[in-house]
Amino acid sequence: MKATFLSDRGVLKISGPDARHLLNGLVTTDLTKLVPGQGRFGALLTPQGKIVSDFFITELPPEDDGGLLLDCPKALAEPLATKLKFYKLRAKVLIENLSDRLGVLAVWDGVLAQPPEMGFVDPRADQLGWRVIVPELLAEATAEALGATLVAPSDYDTHRIACGVPNGGADFAYSDAFPHEANMDRLHGVDFSKGCYIGQEVVSRMHHRGTARTRIVRVTFDGDAPQAGSDIAAGDKAVGTMGSSVPGRGLALLRIDRVAEARQAGLSLVAGGVTLTIADPDDLTPAQRRTGT
Repeated sequence: MKATFLSDRGVLKISGPDARHLLNGLVTTDLTKLVPGQGRFGALLTPQGKIVSDFFITELPPEDDGGLLLDCPKALAEPLATKLKFYKLRAKVLIENLSDRLGVLAVWDGVLAQPPEMGFVDPRADQLGWRVIVPELLAEATAEALGATLVAPSDYDTHRIACGVPNGGADFAYSDAFPHEANMDRLHGVDFSKGCYIGQEVVSRMHHRGTARTRIVRVTFDGDAPQAGSDIAAGDKAVGTMGSSVPGRGLALLRIDRVAEARQAGLSLVAGGVTLTIADPDDLTPAQRRTGT
């Protein structure tokens, strides 16, 4: 079993009698289904339906004073806290940025005998393992207690990319991408049966009309990886942008309609002089394979 401390992750705490109700009315996941020891994946969107920040939400048990913890991008923790405070109005809610004290340990490639304290199964995909909220100083001791070997963050990136899971900021731009483009509908990040939330009308329309034309797709290649941000072309037509990568594989943000046309025409996808191959043609399907629950 492997573990790595994700130094790019921050933690917010949302507490108070109105915390769950407030947050549930803002984000894409249904917090009425959240219980201590579990986690849910979701996002705060703009009114136009684009991702302000994605995050995981877990609930502290009553003996730990309750409240909700948000595992979010560290660079967005303070702006996200500010945004949530803007929406709280007179709600009885306390929003704290704990990123200077707490971070996130990812644990994967094995089975845990018992759930770790302040830990939860990564809800995006079964093979991603666990996420544990812990101070960085205790990361190594926590990994050892769980029976995991502490490895480099690049090992987790290799695992994440193999699972086809994008990382915001590297594989899509915040405030520019819709949840479907970041595959949040396939990664249990959007609940289509819950009530209203910010941007819900746009996201619901895209979902039911099947109008999402851009997707994060797994690609493979030989040799050196194309630089992140490189344009991807099929013949003389731009079809997307290269995202994060490790040797031999990576993620790309692609116009699935243009890629389908290129494949029918027998054209190769090329980024920075490197030929890309679609790892799984199912990634190109416009409809979701998995819906948020």
